[in-house]
Order: sequence, then C-alpha cells, then structure tokens
Amino acid sequence: MFRYYIIALLVVLFDQWTKWLVVQKMELYDRITIIDNFLYLSSFRNKGAAWGILQNQMIFFYIITVIVIIGIVYYIHNYVKDSRLQGVAIAFILGGAIGNFIDRLFRKEVVDFIDVMIFNYDYPIFNVADSFLVIGVGLIFIATFLEGRKEREQGE
Repeated sequence: MFRYYIIALLVVLFDQWTKWLVVQKMELYDRITIIDNFLYLSSFRNKGAAWGILQNQMIFFYIITVIVIIGIVYYIHNYVKDSRLQGVAIAFILGGAIGNFIDRLFRKEVVDFIDVMIFNYDYPIFNVADSFLVIGVGLIFIATFLEGRKEREQGE
C-alpha cells in the first residue's frame, strides 16, 4: 500500500518539476516545435478544468479535489490489495489530482504545456498531471476488464 503513495509522490514531483521548467524557461504563450504538425511545447495557463470549462471556479475545484483525494486514499486502504495494476492506476490518479491541486492552490491557475495536433485538430493543451490522470483511468478500465475475465474463468 505504501508503494502507491510513493508512486503518487513521484508523479507529483515530476509534474511540478515540468511545470516549474515551463514557467522559468518560457514566456506565456511561447510555442516550441518538437515534431512539426504533431507535438509542441506551449506555455499556457488554465483557470478552469479540461478544455477550459468552469473558468475561475477555484473554490469548486478545491472542494472537489479534496473530496477526490480523500476518496482515493480511502479506496487505497480498503480495496487495493490484490491488484497491482489497480494500485498503480489509483496512484497515478492521486498524483495527477494533487499535481493540479498544487497549481490551483499556489498559482490560482494550472500550468499546461503539452500541445498535440491530431489530424489537423489542435487538441487542448495539457500537462503531466493530466496525462497521469488519463493513464490512470485507462489502467482502471484494463484492470477491471482483466479482473472480470479472471472471475469468469474461475467460475467456469
């Protein structure tokens, strides 16, 4: 169980380090091409949630994030015992939530910088915390699928 908190801490540290680099090394709205027509580093700030929704609703985000973090910690202590994949997934989600919470708490905005073009669609700019949140949710789907398949095989 302790290892999942270490993973979450590593996610937070990596997230905050990358955001610090962007804030220190780039001007707001600067854009650096990594792979032309696909991947850019773009210094951007978001005072809302994904895709810029709920702009300037910081109190709402504080409350929701604290509830989510408490829920995740409760879940780790009570349900993540047998599945390492599920534990890592939950750790990624916890780390991502805390990473963006730190930004909202201390900067009053979230630092975003990963800018991806997908078939001429400029996907909303995101950050490392967002990436780990999405990866964590994807891993939960995979872990749930694998566990369901395992239960079906044991029941036959």
